Amino acid sequence: MRTRHVNLLITLIAVVLFSFSCFCISRMTQTSNQLTNCRNHISEFKESILRLKNKTERNRQELLNAFKEMKLDISEKEHDAQNAVEKKVNASDTNETVSDAFEVLKFFFPHLRKVDRLYPDVIMGREKTGVTFALGISTVNRGNYSYLKQTLTSILSRMTLPEEKDSVVIVSIADSNENYVKSVVDMITKKFKRQVTSGSLEVISIPAYFYPNISHAARSTDDSEKLESWRIKQVLDFCFLMLYAQPKAMYYLQLEDDILANKMYLTKITDFVHNITSNNWLYIEFSVLGFIGKLFKSEDLTDFVRFFLMFYKDKPIDLLLGDIFLVKMCTPGEALEKCIERNKHIRIRYKPSLFQHVGIQSSYPGREQYSKDIYY
Repeated sequence: MRTRHVNLLITLIAVVLFSFSCFCISRMTQTSNQLTNCRNHISEFKESILRLKNKTERNRQELLNAFKEMKLDISEKEHDAQNAVEKKVNASDTNETVSDAFEVLKFFFPHLRKVDRLYPDVIMGREKTGVTFALGISTVNRGNYSYLKQTLTSILSRMTLPEEKDSVVIVSIADSNENYVKSVVDMITKKFKRQVTSGSLEVISIPAYFYPNISHAARSTDDSEKLESWRIKQVLDFCFLMLYAQPKAMYYLQLEDDILANKMYLTKITDFVHNITSNNWLYIEFSVLGFIGKLFKSEDLTDFVRFFLMFYKDKPIDLLLGDIFLVKMCTPGEALEKCIERNKHIRIRYKPSLFQHVGIQSSYPGREQYSKDIYY
């Protein structure tokens, strides 16, 4: 009997152990399945992340391509606009007003009579007309020295926006060196793009065929002949620039490429001109130096140019400016004192000067100049 109880107990224990083993195996299988499912979920999550990353990369590339296309489109439009602004003027499409302004040159220079149309080599700008002031700046290559950017910054930054709208600054490149011409055009295009686009700043280049035969003096070893050639060319450069500017504005202000302007200079000029009671003035001096800061009525420019061209071989242009006063305003036999007294009403001087000469390296190669306006 006792043996039977022992066997029954053993059987019961075996059943319990078997059941527990089955339970453990079942739980382990379930856990394994859960782990497998978890690994599958993680794998799916990684695949989702990878797909999202790839999609994000595609979107980024598409966005970059879209930006590149937009940038290219803007660049092409700017290039097209620049081509419309900066163009080579040729004999078939030269603006009639510009061309006709230079016809007076054919009277003085027979070699130009063979040219069908006289025009600048380069016109960059919108050929603005109908403004109050045209400001002319003639520039040439000074080797390693350049004051033009500083001058233009001073001239343009000290205008108000209404003054800028009612004026045009004209830079005349009086140099046949193509690299120099390109460097000036590139500098102005980059530094003063807004003014060029608005038409407030223009660039012209004087064609080499314009000049009469003075090259022999330039090639001479005689310094006096070289200086004479340089002085003659300077007079002609100013004449060309004045003729180009004449149809554009009511007044023409002659400047140089190595000066600084006083604050509110154009406001002061406008107020001064409007307060002059008589319109019988010949020109107004806003600087006592040379040909800087001389204001002319545009309607008188052709007469000035004719006079300069008659005597361009004889004197510098600032001295010719004094001579034209004597010719036009002093009558034969008149006492010099009376002529000088009338000078005060015809050649008007404004003080203090509104422009200061800052260039040291002269446009004449190898020469330095330190002249300053003491009234500035």
